[in-house]
Formats: sequence, structure tokens, C-alpha cells
Amino acid sequence: MAAGKWIGGVVGWMCGGPLGALAGIFVGALFDYGLDSVNKPDNSGTHTGGYGSGTREAFGTNGNTYRQRTEEGQRNNFLFALLVLASYIIRADGRVMHSEMEFVRRFLHANFGEAAVMEGDSILRRLFDEQKRQGEHNFKNTVAGCCRQIADNMDYPQRLQLLNFLVLISQADGKVPVEEIAALKECAAWMRMRAGDVDSMLNLQGDSLDDAYKVLGISPSATDDEVRRAYRRLALEHHPDRVATLGEDIRRAAEKKLQEINAAKERIYKARGL
Repeated sequence: MAAGKWIGGVVGWMCGGPLGALAGIFVGALFDYGLDSVNKPDNSGTHTGGYGSGTREAFGTNGNTYRQRTEEGQRNNFLFALLVLASYIIRADGRVMHSEMEFVRRFLHANFGEAAVMEGDSILRRLFDEQKRQGEHNFKNTVAGCCRQIADNMDYPQRLQLLNFLVLISQADGKVPVEEIAALKECAAWMRMRAGDVDSMLNLQGDSLDDAYKVLGISPSATDDEVRRAYRRLALEHHPDRVATLGEDIRRAAEKKLQEINAAKERIYKARGL
């Protein structure tokens, strides 16, 4: 899979802003061609659902074909955004851990196929080089801008799934350094997410009652009604159908996360006799 062909499919909201600028590093003229193809005078440079109106014409009027291309664009947007943020999380403690890189490779293989593994690996390493080139402070500002762009264009359930994968990457070597926790919380804040989202995800695999309260984002002193409200909110936000357009494996990851949330809720309900 050539990077130009892959990222060239990202012709929606990611074309502009810092994400588009980073993507341009990898595909150069091919990416510029992709931008030109959707910024024709007849569509005034606007995009819908990840593709411009010109794209609907290019792929015909068949609804299934257009929907398939739209979902492919959303997946490509999600994947590139994940790689950019992963490059920031992985290097947060000053090291590139083999276990974290392997987690990303397995994710790419499961969701995008074998061909995407080498391209994703190459893109991650070039992002590390870009971080060195820009310097830590400037790259941090770039990532903050990318997060704001993501917040403007991804709904909350998709951002939750993106954050969840970042947390899983950070947990890949069995421990999460304080520098990576800080970087995760920075990304969550820049994406306009709740402060407790990172803590909730870091405790999803815990099996204690204290872990369960952290998953629901409430304190042990919360009332029964507050427990129920917290659970209902999480169950709605993490429902796998909310990320179905990103692909079956991502949907299954959301299902697993919802099962862990349900398990946390059951521990609390059992302790309270609910």
C-alpha cells in the first residue's frame, strides 16, 4: 500500500489544518493532487462526510458505493489521527518502547491489513523524526492543534475510541509512566474531553471496587442515582454502534470496552445491593 494512495484517501476534514500539513510530509504531490480533486470550482472546496460533492460524481450515484467511500475516508482520518497522537504518547517518556510499537502494528494489521503495517510503521518513525526536527515545544503545539482539529470534526464517541487506543498503547509494556499519563491527559484536554476520561480508561482492566468507581468517574460517596446516571452516560457514549463506520475491529474494541464498563457497574451494584 503506497502512502500516497492511502493518505490520498483522506480528502475530508483532515485536508487542512495541522493534520493535513503533517500528511503532506508523507505524500507530497500525490496528496496535493488529492486536495485539488476535491477543491474544484464546482464544489467550492467544501466536503461532506469526508468527501466533497465531486467525489460523489466520481464514484457515481450508487448509494452503497458512496457510503463505502465515505466510511473509508472516516477510517483513514481516524487512522492518521491515531498515528499522529500515538507518536506523541510513545515518546512522552523519551523512549520508543518495542512493546508499544508492536501494539500499533497489531492494530494496523487487524484493522487495515498487512499492507498498512509497513506504511504505518514508516509514518510513525517519520513522525518521530519530525518531532526531533521541530523540537519538543513546537511539536507539542502541533499535536495540540491536531487535537483541536479532531475535536472539531469527530464526535465524542469516536474521540473516546481514539483516546482508548492511545491508553492501550501506553499500557502495552505493562506499566504507564507518569510522563505518558500526563501526555494522555494533555491530548484529552486538547480534544475537549472530560478530565476523568483518561483515569476511567486506565482502570478498565482493574477488578477492585475502587477501580470500578474510577471507571464510572464517580467517588464511593456518590448516591445510587448518581451511580445510575454515570453508568447510563458511559453506556451511551461507548456504545459500539456509535463507531461502527470506523470498521468491525474498532467496533469490537468498543464492545470489549463496554463489557468492562458493565463489569465495573455490576461490582458497584453488588456492593450496594442494587
